[in-house]
Amino acid sequence: MSILNKLLGNASVVSPEELTKKYEKLLIKSELVELGFKLFRDVFMFTNKRLIIIDVQGLTGSKVEYRSMPYKNISRFSLETAGTFDLDAELKIWISGENLPTVSKKFNKSIDVYEVQKFLAEKVM
Repeated sequence: MSILNKLLGNASVVSPEELTKKYEKLLIKSELVELGFKLFRDVFMFTNKRLIIIDVQGLTGSKVEYRSMPYKNISRFSLETAGTFDLDAELKIWISGENLPTVSKKFNKSIDVYEVQKFLAEKVM
């Protein structure tokens, strides 16, 4: 991931094997990481059961919030593709009962956002 993309907050792909090894304590017995992305210090990963957001907080990064969102609780999502002058695409995810998106993540052009959208649609619908 280039330093510019890190500063802009754009996500890059992380292998399921790497995420499984690093975050195995978060996964239940039959859970498998299927897709994952890294945003500077934060990580979000799609498993076969839920979406897990790892939010590293503070200057030292010693405080970490782990959010778990089962696919059945995702009520809707949107995808905004990158334009000519807008270099990133954005994925927004709403959890049932919330008016504002719970998750909003940016992707650089190196990531096929249509594949991310397709993956999420298969899990939610």
